[in-house]
Amino acid sequence: MDNLLIFLTSIRWQDIVDIILVSYILFRLYILFQGTYVFRVLIGIALLVFFQRIAVFLELIITSWAIQGITAVAALIIIVVFRNEIRNVLQARKLKAILWGFSIKTAHTPIDIVVESVFELARRHTGALIVFPGKEDLSETVQSGIPWRGLLSKEMIMSIFWHDNPVHDGAIIVQGDQITQVGVILPLSMRQNLPSYYGTRHRAAAGLAETTDALVIVVSEERGNVVVAKGFSTNIINRKEELSQILLEHVGVTKEEWGYLRKEKIQIGMAALVSILIITGVWFSFTRGVDTLIALEIPVEYMNRDPGMEILDTSANTVRLNLSGSGTLIKSIRPEQVQVKLDLSKAVVGLNTFTITQADIALPPGIFLKGVQPSLVEVNLDIPIKKELPIQLDWAGKLPEHLILAEAKLDTDKIEVVGGTRILKNISTIYTKKIPLDKIKKTGTITIGLAINPASIKIAPGSKKKITVNYVVKRRHKG
Repeated sequence: MDNLLIFLTSIRWQDIVDIILVSYILFRLYILFQGTYVFRVLIGIALLVFFQRIAVFLELIITSWAIQGITAVAALIIIVVFRNEIRNVLQARKLKAILWGFSIKTAHTPIDIVVESVFELARRHTGALIVFPGKEDLSETVQSGIPWRGLLSKEMIMSIFWHDNPVHDGAIIVQGDQITQVGVILPLSMRQNLPSYYGTRHRAAAGLAETTDALVIVVSEERGNVVVAKGFSTNIINRKEELSQILLEHVGVTKEEWGYLRKEKIQIGMAALVSILIITGVWFSFTRGVDTLIALEIPVEYMNRDPGMEILDTSANTVRLNLSGSGTLIKSIRPEQVQVKLDLSKAVVGLNTFTITQADIALPPGIFLKGVQPSLVEVNLDIPIKKELPIQLDWAGKLPEHLILAEAKLDTDKIEVVGGTRILKNISTIYTKKIPLDKIKKTGTITIGLAINPASIKIAPGSKKKITVNYVVKRRHKG
């Protein structure tokens, strides 16, 4: 129970938005491409990704690498091979339909008109091919269709298949209550077990039915009978009621339209739920997978310091962070993505001690803090002031015994420094760096730097950082 509470409290609002957004994208892909070849390939890619995650979990390196390669190739296949189908789906819809529209069908095929037309064609021994698509797109299978977009009627069907009509030898495609294409060329079946008396129309009907989920009605010109092809079966239909029942089952029309709409809504709801479950699983595998530990040295940034104070000294300029997360996220983390910032807005003059907490550390999503070393940082602050101090020469060593230092003059005898109030309060003199006497042989000039201590004291702008010393050396009189 405690682990569940820890897990729930660790979920950020960004994680929820992340899951919802990607789930909706997956759901829209289902809505746009359901029933197409692209959708089948997308399902295959999703399964490949699923198995790849399992391979990573089991640490199957070669298997994971191979599945990643196959997935990349499959994505390329979708773009190259199915580019026309993708273009047709996207071009046929407005932006609104792509983003949140639903393709729930409301126009149903007038079954009675089709049945009456088919048996009238059979009575007249007029050959015909009528295609009723299923969920699959036929654009990659059929050829040479002429766009029609005519409202379905008995008169239109009879006129299209009239023997003097230029398109009477081709098939028509019926979608909803419209004839969408005429003069369509269907792929021929190569099966050897078809009846020997089947002509081109029957083989074309069988060929399309074998490769897609479409239903095809054939009217024989020679025998005047009606044949229905679906899947790998072809059946002669003698009664109108039988043909009506077959068409009803294929186009999905029920006696009450609300039942059809209810079925569509249930399918859409299930698709939305599955999308959320899939993306949640992917999110969990990336962010809550097997924990991997890593240690990083991160510099400490001191923020919001009072402009009137300066940092004199700190006990640590970097801290060691022990981080955990899924192996995938840990491997992708970069040091610049991690920040440690200490807020000095409440600091006072003197020594301040801060405890580094989770709130002071910025981590990428899915990465968790396990420990900080050191967890305590001391920061010494003071108010900077300027102070003018005398300069004292710092001689070292001894002159040769026959020489004496008669005189030493500085080009400036005072210097202005900047530092903390408490430190400068106890400093009355600034010394030069050591001047070695044993190297002096005669009168001369030397330029020497200043020994500033502690390092928090700085020479004020405009003051010299080095001074020039003019010294006079004389011979010692022998007594």
